[in-house]
Amino acid sequence: MTRVSPKVLGLLGALTLVWGTNWPLFKIALDELPVLTFRTIVLAAAVIMLTLILLARGESFAVPKGKWLPLIVASAMNIFVWNIATSFAVLYIPSGHASVLAYTMPLWVAVIGFVVFRQKLTGRLLAAILIGAAAVVALMAPNFQSYAQAPLGLFWGLFAGFCWAIGTFVVKRTTWPGMGLSLTFWQVLLTFPPIALGALFIDGLPTHWPSTKALVATLYTGSIPMALGTATWFALVKLLPAQVAALSSIAIPIVAIVSGILILNEPLSTLQAVAIASTVISLWLALTPGKER
Repeated sequence: MTRVSPKVLGLLGALTLVWGTNWPLFKIALDELPVLTFRTIVLAAAVIMLTLILLARGESFAVPKGKWLPLIVASAMNIFVWNIATSFAVLYIPSGHASVLAYTMPLWVAVIGFVVFRQKLTGRLLAAILIGAAAVVALMAPNFQSYAQAPLGLFWGLFAGFCWAIGTFVVKRTTWPGMGLSLTFWQVLLTFPPIALGALFIDGLPTHWPSTKALVATLYTGSIPMALGTATWFALVKLLPAQVAALSSIAIPIVAIVSGILILNEPLSTLQAVAIASTVISLWLALTPGKER
């Protein structure tokens, strides 16, 4: 395993901070907005942000021939299902608990990679995955009662993580010639119409204007975590092996839990402190090279 470059570590740090602190904002926005209406505004803000950046940088919007099918599948797994499932999850369980379930994605990536693609796991990477799994279990343990009382929250959180893992493999194992930021743009844009139609027919037209706090949380979620965070994630998937990229995401629920404590006054347990330590060890094993023999 080669050493991860400072550029990649910088991207990982920025992504962890942006995505982790965004989870409590879901709850703030969803206290006032229906799920599909919230996601429609988020996606619209993301499309506008990505369009402006692509135009400013003079990048092409073109999709290479033969890439529409994997692009649609990637969009469905990475953006459509993720947006719906995570939004429903935080309606049933606290935001920090929901993020833990959604970020079981690295475990799904390891299972899918081994079973479907016959990917070999080095001892160091296997140890990182097992310790990462221990961190997830430690985070889940205090919440088993809330999961039992809200099984739909458990289902939507795990489903989001599973579909994200599938989407990660689609992006990783497909060549995207000439597509940089446009890969994110098209995935977000393809998701917008069905969610917007769902908002119109299920949520109906808004009957009141949300508070400034909820509106700012929604627009920020679209323009920064959704647009720039997602683009950063896809860049990391291209730069790192699928399992390593996936493992790098397990620090995000730690940030989400801390953010939930600071912003929403959600509780912190001793097991969560253990999970933080386990996450640090797992990331160290996954992102640093072992000694060569």
